[in-house]
Amino acid sequence: MSLLISDLELLRDVAERGSFSQAAAARGWSQPQVSQRIAQLESSLGTQLFQRHRRGAVATPACLLYLESVKRALSELSQGRQAIQGAAVLPEARVGCPPSLASLVFSPLVAALAEQPVELFCHTDHSPELMERVLAGRLKVAFVFNRPTITGIQLEMLARSPIVAMVAADHPLAQSGPLPLAAIADARISPQWWGQDAEALVRLLRQHRRAPLPLHTNQPATTACELALEHGFIVFMPAIAALRELSRGQLKVLELSDLPLWEWEVMMAYRAGKRPDAARELVLQAARAIGHGWRQALATHLPAA
Repeated sequence: MSLLISDLELLRDVAERGSFSQAAAARGWSQPQVSQRIAQLESSLGTQLFQRHRRGAVATPACLLYLESVKRALSELSQGRQAIQGAAVLPEARVGCPPSLASLVFSPLVAALAEQPVELFCHTDHSPELMERVLAGRLKVAFVFNRPTITGIQLEMLARSPIVAMVAADHPLAQSGPLPLAAIADARISPQWWGQDAEALVRLLRQHRRAPLPLHTNQPATTACELALEHGFIVFMPAIAALRELSRGQLKVLELSDLPLWEWEVMMAYRAGKRPDAARELVLQAARAIGHGWRQALATHLPAA
């Protein structure tokens, strides 16, 4: 069987969508047509490309390895097609981050690269999924939280952000000095779900409550900010996720004398390949500058330790 460009495009689409039926729908094909074509491709290559299951298809290690060459080939063909059609050819960079960081990351990143020779495609997902996409080569750079080291991925720290209590600037406690948790435990409180430590905070607050009042956790960071600004809640969240509101003076950090030290570590994840990648380097340089701005802002708006 001779390999066609459409075979390579089909392989890429099935791997990215994780589904024969979705790849078929995108082409106006039937699912059996896609299954038959992939089976022929597997026979031609002499290896299994996907593990089939009821909810879709998962690319095998052999497929992921082959996919790197497939994507390079399709990219080269696309650039060649654009070149002969007289279109500008710009490399693309797919970047990702969790929803709670989207406004903090994507807006300044796009602005910083507005005049640079690269086109950004921005995606949101949870940190583990973003790491998998980086490892598979589907993202050039991902912004993630508190991730362990993974072979094949370079992790670079951009900022450490403590979990803090915040209130609106006009809240009665906004100008208070250091307080113990017990002093605020009966107030309207809603912690953002920043990770497993949020459960420990909820348990700690319940120990101090004198009445069986509800404690509502929330996501994403924009919800926490709205609860503080519009509904008078004390919110617990990573300070970095509210830098805009802190810099505008809309939110104030509430100093608590006995709040445990919990942190978000905001990291940048990318594959440190030996081949030069100009698009990735542009994104990394811009992200490092953004990270420097985060660190300065956190130092400015957080109480001195």
